[in-house]
Amino acid sequence: MKLLWLHIVRAYLNLGLFFYYKKVKLVYKERLPKHGPVLFVGNHQNALMDALLIATKSGRFCYFLTRANVFKKPLAAAFLKSLRMLPVYRLRDGWNELSKNEDIFDHCAKLLKQEHAIALFPEATHNLQRRVRPLSKGFTRIIFEVFNQSPDLQLQLVPIGFNFLKAEDFGDAVTVYIGNTIPLTAGDCEDQHGSVIRLKEQVSKQFRQLTTHIPLENYDRTTERLEALQVDFLNPEAVNRCIQSDFKNCEKAKHKSPYGLKVLCKFLLLISVCLPYIIWKQGIQPKIVEIEFMATFRFVVVITLVPIWLLLVTVVLLCTVGSIWALGYILITLLLAVLAVKL
Repeated sequence: MKLLWLHIVRAYLNLGLFFYYKKVKLVYKERLPKHGPVLFVGNHQNALMDALLIATKSGRFCYFLTRANVFKKPLAAAFLKSLRMLPVYRLRDGWNELSKNEDIFDHCAKLLKQEHAIALFPEATHNLQRRVRPLSKGFTRIIFEVFNQSPDLQLQLVPIGFNFLKAEDFGDAVTVYIGNTIPLTAGDCEDQHGSVIRLKEQVSKQFRQLTTHIPLENYDRTTERLEALQVDFLNPEAVNRCIQSDFKNCEKAKHKSPYGLKVLCKFLLLISVCLPYIIWKQGIQPKIVEIEFMATFRFVVVITLVPIWLLLVTVVLLCTVGSIWALGYILITLLLAVLAVKL
């Protein structure tokens, strides 16, 4: 029953992502391990959207380490745990709470021993800047605990890079780059101090290849230069070559769309889903403090309020003017959504 629930949720999320993103492209998909214990580690730019992309595109039902403060309400905690989310505590949650992470890491080790997949984001916090930030050592603690419990286990560590065109926008595009698997055994982690440094560097090095990495020094100036050159931020390999060549070897993006038709379709779509749009613009969006959460809350509106509104309007039309009008409303709205997003 639990597995059926996960299949239903994943299918629904995939449908939501189809209507939310212009394009979701998985690069080096063949590198994804289909079996065995896997620890997915991703760079973290776009809040919950990063986790949803792993959940729907990795081919595995993953357990996710999630910041503990979202588990405070019992109902929310029960729902999140049904989706295989596990609370992880940070310093801001209080010193007394940090000790609970030992139980979480122990649980993760047991899950990996059972050949499950776990996903986490070692940058610890999210940030829309196009750069790889310093990694925390939390993922290494899980690795050490795994081999402490199961010294014969062969673990697969898989880095993942997320690349958004403009993460906070509706109808954005994203490429998910899968890194080379780092195979690990207990023998690779005998020297814990040295292993922490080595593992963090291995993962960070792959992140800097799988996503655009603009060095912190002169970040703003470099970003402006790249935008002026109209580089394709969905292709981090090309963008990184551009930066490393001092802007001499740069490829221009090839994104083209019928702008007028797209604007018209988006306008008509907003009329069709007017109430959810008003709630979003007037009630939800103004309260978002961190821009990194913009896409997350908008996506939640797309997969909750919009379907409810469509259902209500359809029922009203069905009861008042007949099934033809109701069916026409649904089909036209879905067509407008596809054109507004995909063009």
